[in-house]
Amino acid sequence: MFELKSKNKSLDLSAPLVMGIVNVTPDSFSDGGQFANFDAACAHVDKLVAQGAKILDIGGESTRPGAAEVSLADELARVIPVIEYAAQKYAGTGGGIWLSIDTSKPEVMAAAVNAGADMINDVRALQLPGALEMAANLNVPVCLMHMKGEPKDMQEAPEYQDIIQEVSDFFDVRVDACMAAGIERGNILLDPGFGFGKTLEHNYQLLAQLPALHAFHLPILIGLSRKRMIGELLQRDVTERLAGSLAGALIAAQQGARILRVHDVAETRDVLSVMSATMACS
Repeated sequence: MFELKSKNKSLDLSAPLVMGIVNVTPDSFSDGGQFANFDAACAHVDKLVAQGAKILDIGGESTRPGAAEVSLADELARVIPVIEYAAQKYAGTGGGIWLSIDTSKPEVMAAAVNAGADMINDVRALQLPGALEMAANLNVPVCLMHMKGEPKDMQEAPEYQDIIQEVSDFFDVRVDACMAAGIERGNILLDPGFGFGKTLEHNYQLLAQLPALHAFHLPILIGLSRKRMIGELLQRDVTERLAGSLAGALIAAQQGARILRVHDVAETRDVLSVMSATMACS
């Protein structure tokens, strides 16, 4: 059983949980611009909580393929007011909603946690200067994601000899670095990074062999909702990828993923409920 601890809160991961995506950006691949202003972002927060999200992942910088970097000032201006709103309304002690800051910048990590965020979700696995030390000082759970390259170039012909081994080797190094910096092993999550420097074949190899990552004995976070790996396989536009996303979420949960990062919270919770009821009768 996995349990995350942050401040005076704990999060039970004995069953898969749904993380709702809040992109406060003008250019995210799926919903870019829809929630870029404060009122729209707060309304989306309310909707995701009403649909049953246990965690909200709030980000102010798109990491889609080819995405441009965002200045520190712009990222802070986008995410901090939304985190403050969500923290005041939903993130109480005990059974409150958990808030995750989706960022790689140590300054944003600090401001977000001070504003009420409970965990850090970093696509660069705390590799930017100062990020590792900041995360350790903040003493909150961290999610380390594997990415080959940077968002601007990660999809330019990525190659692997053995993708499972190479992703595992990457996590070996980053988990050791986290622990050396003072981050508790029990507060580390792993995300194999679907779509981040991977071809269509690489992504499905990762999904099929997800149990290999259980060797770390750490909770796994999966984000494949509406991604290109769904669209390319099914020849569906980003607005038509719900069925494929739900299939991926179910497979990931059956393979042992503990957190599913999704756009469609209500539908994903329905999938998990059917899975849970079935497993209870097996």
